[in-house]
Amino acid sequence: MNNTFRQELETLIRARYPIVYLISSEEQRVEDELRHVATRLNKRLYTWSLTRGLVEHPGQVDSSTLRPIEVLLSIERLPQHSVVLLKDFHTALNDSVVRRRLRDLSLALRRTYTSIFILAPVLVLPPELEKEITVIDVPLPTVEEIGEMLDRVIESVKDNPNVDVSLTPEQREMLLKAATGLTLTEAENVFARSLVQKRRLDVEVVLWEKEQIIRKSGILEYYRATEAFENVGGLDLLKDWIRKRTRAFTDEAQRFGLPAPKGVLLIGVQGCGKSLAARAIGSLWKLPVLRMDVGRIFAGLVGASEENMRRAIRTAESVAPAVLWIDELEKGFAGSQSSGFSDGGTTARVFASFLTWLQEKQSPVFVVATANDVSALPPELLRKGRFDEIFFIDLPSQKEREEIFTIHLRKRGRDPKKFNVTKLAEAAEGFSGAEIEQVIISALFDAFHRGAELDDETILQEIKRTVPLSRTMREHITALRMWAADRARPASPPPDQEPVEPLPVESATALPATTSKRRVSTTSEKRSGKGSAQKQ
Repeated sequence: MNNTFRQELETLIRARYPIVYLISSEEQRVEDELRHVATRLNKRLYTWSLTRGLVEHPGQVDSSTLRPIEVLLSIERLPQHSVVLLKDFHTALNDSVVRRRLRDLSLALRRTYTSIFILAPVLVLPPELEKEITVIDVPLPTVEEIGEMLDRVIESVKDNPNVDVSLTPEQREMLLKAATGLTLTEAENVFARSLVQKRRLDVEVVLWEKEQIIRKSGILEYYRATEAFENVGGLDLLKDWIRKRTRAFTDEAQRFGLPAPKGVLLIGVQGCGKSLAARAIGSLWKLPVLRMDVGRIFAGLVGASEENMRRAIRTAESVAPAVLWIDELEKGFAGSQSSGFSDGGTTARVFASFLTWLQEKQSPVFVVATANDVSALPPELLRKGRFDEIFFIDLPSQKEREEIFTIHLRKRGRDPKKFNVTKLAEAAEGFSGAEIEQVIISALFDAFHRGAELDDETILQEIKRTVPLSRTMREHITALRMWAADRARPASPPPDQEPVEPLPVESATALPATTSKRRVSTTSEKRSGKGSAQKQ
């Protein structure tokens, strides 16, 4: 086990702490560790459960101490220099007699060399015992512990000709990193499952086990790595930034002196690939993608929302390294500035917890947050230190639209070479990636209905019928570009075009004004000859 935790246990026992609450679901691992520490300190270890009572040796049963109050009465009669482990004792803390007896024991044991350890998977601490009990979170197994267990698994099957347990150093590191966050039992089970199912040790099987952990949490959603990074059209600067950090979570990167990347905030026009990019990052890095639904965080009971946020963070950290995706961040934390008047300050407190974690987190959880409305984001979220970088995703350029058409035609079983993607991209000027995808889908429906094959003319007709967001939300998009001009990093390289005069600031009321003198003309303006489109 972690040496720091082992030393902490020993210190608490030697300092005669009477009652310690250990939060963990790994009973056997914690019991083995306590037995090791007790032996080192020349103490006797007793364990208790509802089914076996208070016993010193595994396999024994003491029917006289099966009830919680009976074991508490027996502890004071134990020989001095004892360590008592109470398993699942949190269920008994609802009894007022048990609580009173624990308070009595807390005082009595201070004069002895006996310590009580309550082991439970969750923290249940009545107010009467808050000052009497010390609470400790048992750390999950380290990479070294999982590595030792992996070696035992490999040793047990190395003579089986039907399985391949050979691993390169890189494969072994990737497998152990993927298993980080699992308990030793979970890791052993998933390694065995991989050998039975794949006849080899496979990272994908380990990620499947992590998916089960996420599903049980009820707050986070797990997304399988189905979106290849190549399926993200355009966004070359963002993709280059992400690719340079592909090996950022490896031991080699740590030895080089690199910290684990914190995350990115993707701001931009709706439908231009922010969510798609978030999912694709997990595929490229081969990490689980967890989506935080902020709506699930907020609950009706007082204090439940704050606890849900803490639980979501703990779950994300338990399966790290991972990508945590928060979609439409501004909607999830809407009203965080004035929530004291509407919800008693719950939103503000939850948001503050999230901000503190973003700033201080040490675990390798890469946060990808997306937002459409910058004006709704609190300024403290945008300052350096919360995210590594803020990227602005604009409407795709001509070259990017060609790439997007090619991707979606290929995804639907069509050969892009049979289509004039240059002509299609020109006709779809001002369209977002999502709008281009819907054009392809609608054209496919039209062709299927007519019993014909998809062709350029069918797609062009659908383009003419579509009113893009760049036309209906012209002022908002223009203001967003003006805001991002000198506040965010572009996700795509700017096209080589001459700058034009900006729109009057009054027309950009949706977002804060900026001192930038560059702007982008809308599609309708270009068609009327009033300007040329330019990406900021």
